[in-house]
Amino acid sequence: MDISAFLIDMPVLYTNRLILRKIKLSDAADIYEYASDPEVTKYVAWDVHKSIKDTKKYIKLMKKKYKTQIIGDWGIVLKENNKMIGSCGFVAWNRQHDYAELGYVLSKQYWNRGIMTEAIKKVMDFGFSKMKLNRIEAYHLIDNVASEKVMIKSGMVNEGVVKQKFLANGIYNDAKLYAIVKEDFYSKVMY
Repeated sequence: MDISAFLIDMPVLYTNRLILRKIKLSDAADIYEYASDPEVTKYVAWDVHKSIKDTKKYIKLMKKKYKTQIIGDWGIVLKENNKMIGSCGFVAWNRQHDYAELGYVLSKQYWNRGIMTEAIKKVMDFGFSKMKLNRIEAYHLIDNVASEKVMIKSGMVNEGVVKQKFLANGIYNDAKLYAIVKEDFYSKVMY
């Protein structure tokens, strides 16, 4: 099956505790709850949501991406309460060289529970098995130690510092690059 056609109906993915699915307009209140928190958005490449209108704009962007075969975010839904608590997905995809960049965000009240690592491993498995990726990479701002821990727990390795990678609050920020290749993922992470 052509992966482009497959992404139009971005599949629902399941883990022990999570459902990863397309984001819907009915998720707006849950998304706004974490996207409006300055502590959650401190290290992301997008602005804190100042109103539910910002959240709805984001959801419309995701819906457009789904329809135009551009990979978007999976919403992270906690099975125990059916609440959307974050998102993760591929923010860039180079089909010529078979690699993609991973991005993610999680509600503060769910930090330090291994939830994001669980979600990322499932998304990486999808990327390697269905999108036929050979490499997945992710960046975090230097000060974002929590994100670095998630990358390490997901099997990624540090490949260095990228100078002035992200513009945030009018300042160009350095970022650490982490990555994993398919061979290492299946031999070391998903044994």
